[in-house]
Amino acid sequence: MTRALWEDILLPPGNEDQLWELFHENSKANHYDRPPSDEEVRERMSEFHESLPFEGYPVVGLPDSLTPLNLSLEEAITTRVSVRSLTPCPLTLENLATLLHYAYGITRDNKRIKLPRSLRAAPSGGALYPLEIFFHSACIENLQAGLYHYNSAKNNLRPLREANDTRRICQALLQPDIALGASLIVFLTAVFERSIFKYGDRGYRYIMLEAGHVAQNLNLVANGLGLGCVNIGGFFDRRVDDLLELDGLTHATLYLIAVGKKKPESQNAELS
Repeated sequence: MTRALWEDILLPPGNEDQLWELFHENSKANHYDRPPSDEEVRERMSEFHESLPFEGYPVVGLPDSLTPLNLSLEEAITTRVSVRSLTPCPLTLENLATLLHYAYGITRDNKRIKLPRSLRAAPSGGALYPLEIFFHSACIENLQAGLYHYNSAKNNLRPLREANDTRRICQALLQPDIALGASLIVFLTAVFERSIFKYGDRGYRYIMLEAGHVAQNLNLVANGLGLGCVNIGGFFDRRVDDLLELDGLTHATLYLIAVGKKKPESQNAELS
């Protein structure tokens, strides 16, 4: 009786305004879940690219050397702020490599473990790594302005479209001025099936958590490089997916991060 009342309160039938509650309830783990075996996982993961290859596009190698970070981990965490007043500044290819590597780059191989993927700088449910990283910039030295994809498995870039799309990105944001001040806009996207095939609806939860891990890595590294950074959840999904040429269903945008130089008046930026 009590349980029935509880379910009626939290999950009222036909209440479409509370779909998040329905999803949360149905994505809870239970003792009857039967995930695939390790062998089945390995076989299925062999069907997926470790990073999308974008074959046929030019390849830009990233330097192995990384820019030293000027803050300790403690300082990077305690001084991290959301800087909404940015101004574009030039970034070196080494700066870019540092941001991307510490965000989602490969840090260990999988030769001595039974996981299907090399391990990266962010935790991932089942080490399945469903995320992809794209970025747009007109401020990277020796790179044409445009849209790029980062292949963490090969530590290289693929230029997908050489054009300054800053204005188009502005039109996809609820706060357009953020893009105008950014040196770099990072797009975190997810190929959902990489996680869903093993974990079902709960895999969607894991994907969102992973995006948060990667975004925090980017925030801390940007801070360590003396740059400003702000996370962007307020965007028009379909416009961003169109910009990246994603279908928005099997592969969609989850999160954006803007990186640039802190304006002097933003030194006391709002903590968030």
